[in-house]
Amino acid sequence: MTLFHLFIVAVIQGLTEFLPVSSSGHLILLPELTGMADQGQVIDVAVHVGTLGAVVLYFWRDVRAAVIGLGHLATVRRNTGEARLAMGLILATIPVILFGLALKLTGLDDSLRSMTVIGWTMLVFGLVLYWADQKGAEGLEAQNWTPRHALIMGLWQAIALIPGTSRSGITITAARYLGYERHDAARLSMLMSIPTILASGVLLGAEVIATADAEAARNGAIAAAMAFVAALAALTFMMRLLRSVSFTPYVIYRVILGVILLVIAYT
Repeated sequence: MTLFHLFIVAVIQGLTEFLPVSSSGHLILLPELTGMADQGQVIDVAVHVGTLGAVVLYFWRDVRAAVIGLGHLATVRRNTGEARLAMGLILATIPVILFGLALKLTGLDDSLRSMTVIGWTMLVFGLVLYWADQKGAEGLEAQNWTPRHALIMGLWQAIALIPGTSRSGITITAARYLGYERHDAARLSMLMSIPTILASGVLLGAEVIATADAEAARNGAIAAAMAFVAALAALTFMMRLLRSVSFTPYVIYRVILGVILLVIAYT
């Protein structure tokens, strides 16, 4: 792969992983709309590692609290704030792992990678995000996260395995529907991404290790570094913007892109 190709893939993944616009959908569309070759699983794993590093760095205090919470759970100290956060992340991750395995074992994951599917999910789930953001009750903060809410958000997150849905978009939608403030909804969504990205990285990484060579490893390292920078910039921008702006700009983008893709797909 050329450096330019690596740069394009890394920037797309980095910018769209945490914005509610679907990173997987954009990466699937890249070769279809530009004629570029598919980047392959090595680069997929690499850019996910880069975005994982960005979210861990940005939310380091929360990540540290969750790790401490795992220790509390192991010693049956379940009433601490750290333990509740760790338990919430565990519950929120279970549905996406089960659904992901089901899609992979049945082969449905490949059949969903089409422009038509991405167009409809971009459009429909963009409108659902707008509805939840405008009509959802407010008042809940991240520290109010309950096991029930974590599981509900986890079930919604599983839907994001359909390309174009957006993992961050659908979990933010769920949080807004449940009554969380915009900034706290995004914060919970980003924290939920950490075990989810880890799980997908382990799944793909196991397949990649046996086939990767020196050149693939070099390309992967470059892509990971660029994805890290792009993801950190996008994450910082969105979290700051949410203090004064709704999710409507992202909805508008999703609707416009969804309509364009559907026009292309059906004509």
